[in-house]
Amino acid sequence: MDVGLRERKKLETRRVLWTTAIDLFVERGFDNVAMAEIAAAANVSKTTVFNYFGSKEDLVLGPLEEHVDEPARVVRERAPGESPVAALRRHFLAALAARDAATGLCDRPNVLRVQQLILGTPALTPRLYTATARGQQLLAAELATLVDADLARLAAAQIAATRMVLVMENRDRLLAGESADAVHPAAVERANRAFDLLDGGLAMLFHQVDEG
Repeated sequence: MDVGLRERKKLETRRVLWTTAIDLFVERGFDNVAMAEIAAAANVSKTTVFNYFGSKEDLVLGPLEEHVDEPARVVRERAPGESPVAALRRHFLAALAARDAATGLCDRPNVLRVQQLILGTPALTPRLYTATARGQQLLAAELATLVDADLARLAAAQIAATRMVLVMENRDRLLAGESADAVHPAAVERANRAFDLLDGGLAMLFHQVDEG
């Protein structure tokens, strides 16, 4: 079997396991489904499931956690002369336009099902909090290459909180039945207003760095 085919088969197996697990979680509740039952429903061994996902939490939150380092990476890879806030604004607006699930503005059925599952499953909250905190730490570490570490942590906290509020507002409107296309104009307006506030509060800090 060539490498390309092998990788495609692995991706397909991963997709089937994820879809099967989400179906079971939504139908019966996250706490009422065992990994062995996911394996049986997907017609694979329990070992196969664990080869792809280490836990039930991984099955739900794994895709979200792939975005944990995104804000830090955006700051690190920003264009010369572009401020961190400007880079994060540009990236968030582009993600809104692409209906990226990480912005909360994605109404694909599977994405909405996962969002509903997370909101209705208290057992997932600690893992979600840990991922959010990790993203903030990574952002603070990246900002600390520009300013004092204490200031970097404060700036990262403000940025992370702002992004979270924007994402939650988008998510809640979609879960209430609005479409992503309908919400998009207001989401862009809210994002620009929020980043204006961030820029107003943090501009002096980062502009001093640019001027230095």
